[in-house]
Amino acid sequence: QVQLVESGGGLVQAGGSLRLSCAASGRTFSNYVMGWFRQAPGKEREFVTASSGSGIYIRYADSVKGRFTISRDNAKNTVYLQMNSLKPEDTAVYYCAADRSFTVLTTTHGVEYWGQGTQVTVSS
Repeated sequence: QVQLVESGGGLVQAGGSLRLSCAASGRTFSNYVMGWFRQAPGKEREFVTASSGSGIYIRYADSVKGRFTISRDNAKNTVYLQMNSLKPEDTAVYYCAADRSFTVLTTTHGVEYWGQGTQVTVSS
């Protein structure tokens, strides 16, 4: 079992920044691909970004490229999401996710572990 706990959400004005953190416990952190998804009201959960265990392979959704950065500290069992130049359309509940497959983690289906989510609200 892997437990994921997100933190760092909140309210920010458009153009501002936030950093989300996700602390993992349970299994060997570096064996897992880690990622972030988000779900806005009335919409399906969507992929945001993912990082391979080593951090070498990273993928971003087109909507966040150039604004969001994923990073991980395997010594601290933590993955981060730095969000800059935030827009009102970034408003959503952000979920941390873990899976042993990079392919699986870039979709919402079959992901092995999820966090409880943290709310990010961007005001205009």
